[in-house]
Amino acid sequence: MTNTKLVTLKTPGGDRAAGRPGDGPRAAADRGADGPRPLGGRVYIETYGCQMNINDTELMEGLLVDEGFVSVDAPERADVILVNTCAIREHAERRVRGRIGELQRHRKRRPELVLGVTGCMAQRLGPRLIEEAAGVDLVAGPDAYRGLPELIGSIRASAIERGQTLLALDSEENYEGVASVRREGVSAWITVQRGCDHRCTFCIVPYVRGPEKNRTPQAILAEARRAVEDGFTEVVLLGQTVNSYESGDWDFATLLRAVGRVDGIRRVRFTSPHPNDVTPQLLEVMAGEPTVCRQLHLPVQSGSDRILKRMVRRYTSEAFREKVEVARREVPGIALSTDVIVGFPGETEADYEATLGLMRDVRFDDAYLYKYSMREGTPATRFPAGDFIADEVGSERLERLIGEHRAIQHEINESEVGSEREVLIERSARSPGDVLGRTEQNKVVAFPGDPCRIGTYAEVRLTGTTGATFMGQPC
Repeated sequence: MTNTKLVTLKTPGGDRAAGRPGDGPRAAADRGADGPRPLGGRVYIETYGCQMNINDTELMEGLLVDEGFVSVDAPERADVILVNTCAIREHAERRVRGRIGELQRHRKRRPELVLGVTGCMAQRLGPRLIEEAAGVDLVAGPDAYRGLPELIGSIRASAIERGQTLLALDSEENYEGVASVRREGVSAWITVQRGCDHRCTFCIVPYVRGPEKNRTPQAILAEARRAVEDGFTEVVLLGQTVNSYESGDWDFATLLRAVGRVDGIRRVRFTSPHPNDVTPQLLEVMAGEPTVCRQLHLPVQSGSDRILKRMVRRYTSEAFREKVEVARREVPGIALSTDVIVGFPGETEADYEATLGLMRDVRFDDAYLYKYSMREGTPATRFPAGDFIADEVGSERLERLIGEHRAIQHEINESEVGSEREVLIERSARSPGDVLGRTEQNKVVAFPGDPCRIGTYAEVRLTGTTGATFMGQPC
């Protein structure tokens, strides 16, 4: 998934017991930290990475509570701590390593504690992670979560030694039949596709998540209906290149339309698409279906054709611009976001200027901007040593690009001040008395409101902007 942001999700909301997904957030609170031990133990999951990692945490929690585990809201209350990780950038891995070290302190009170690392970083490093990070009892990759309950139970029962690995990639594993436990946020994340068939030279995802695997539309629609039953009105469809989805005679446009027509769904989003798979049929659905948000994430990565070729992105900057033009023509009012990597091996100043030029021409509403991070095991690491960009050069280019984007974003958002938007309220804002939510175009708005309205919608007039965030007043 290309628009990866570092996210920490600490599964708040109290305890949850097995077999009670419909109970309130403190379904097992009466059993508490000092009550009888559940069959599997008390588990705390901390999540880093992209939206798919968040959904994977929900899957893991579903698998564990179904086997007698109870989910708790703090590591000091847990018998089992799992850190669900990202491997996209070196910074994310450094942060996770530091956190693993911090979590070791809980062994002083509970030496029997089981500490595991799951996700992409676990898959990438495998046994090395156990050797290099003291105290890690197990590592499990994204295709191996069904084996976690039994493995954790065996370690806790001292039936097997600590230091176990579950790393086999499974070309068929879509976690069908696993009920996600959703306790965070107001959107239901639904994975429709796992893995990736693209081989962008900078990306580790195909190597840690395997080839593309698409779920059946029937299973996806059933999960969407369950999300509605659980009180969600916004659904986000997830995939590494989500719009390449195919299952039988269903393509992504067909799936998107069907999900948008599920009774009770008010908004549908999707991430992260590949520019090559933005089809006329997809744009037709976005324009014609009232529940499908007019917001499209289009990762361009570079404005230089030479660098795009080195990245194996399989489009030119001109072809990308044409996609943008068609999207804006066919879906009036669409908001566009993107991903960009600067400092890719071999990037000259002229290549970088081409990226700046594309950003000025397209004028994205939002952008996730990164300096190239070398990932062991990716093809880009095999470029000649002289192609790699000095860190200070990459940092300077990134800083200039961020400044360019922020200026453009501020101008776009200033032009929207005074308009009225429907906002889905997500949480309390930092400013006292305010709540924070998002418009259909994924614009963030803070406005006066009661936190008890989280998960509901409000009509808001945009009164100002800081550049990235709007201030508003209820209409």
